[in-house]
Amino acid sequence: MIKLYLLLGGNLGDKRQVFLEATALLEEQVGRITQQSHIYETEPWGFESTDMFWNQVLELSVSISPEEVLERTQQIEQQLGRTRKAQQYDSRIIDIDILFYGDQIISTENLTIPHPRIQERKFVLVPLNEIAPELTHPVLQKSVGQLLLDCTDQLRVEKVDSEQ
Repeated sequence: MIKLYLLLGGNLGDKRQVFLEATALLEEQVGRITQQSHIYETEPWGFESTDMFWNQVLELSVSISPEEVLERTQQIEQQLGRTRKAQQYDSRIIDIDILFYGDQIISTENLTIPHPRIQERKFVLVPLNEIAPELTHPVLQKSVGQLLLDCTDQLRVEKVDSEQ
C-alpha cells in the first residue's frame, strides 16, 4: 500500500456537503482515508474572488497507480459538479489535487507528482503540516514543516469552526 496525499479545495456551493461527499467517494473509489486535516478557510490564490476557499488534506492508503488516482479523482470532481474552465485559477465547487504519491517523482504530460507548487502555497502546507509535518518532499529534500517555515505566501489560512 502507498501513502497518497490529496488536497481538497472549493469555494462554491455548500462546501461542507461537497467535502463530505468528496471524502465518501474518495474512500469508496480511491483508497482508505487514514488521516485528515481540519478544514481551513483560505483566500483565493492566483485570482480575485469574494468567495473564500475551503481546503483540507487527506492521507489515503492506496493500491492503485498514480494515473488511476488521477482518473478517479477527476471523475469524482465531475460527479460533484466541477466544470473545468480555460483559465487555470477560478472559482470551483471542488478541486482534488494529488500532492504526493509515496516518495515517487512523476513528470508526464498529464501528471506531475509531487504537485509542483506545494512549497508556494500556505493553503496546502498548513493542513499538510497538521497531519504530516515530517513528510519529506522527494524533490526539494525538505520536510513539510520546513517548507511551511520557508513559505513566503502571506494569504490568510484559518481553521474552520466545526460548527459552521
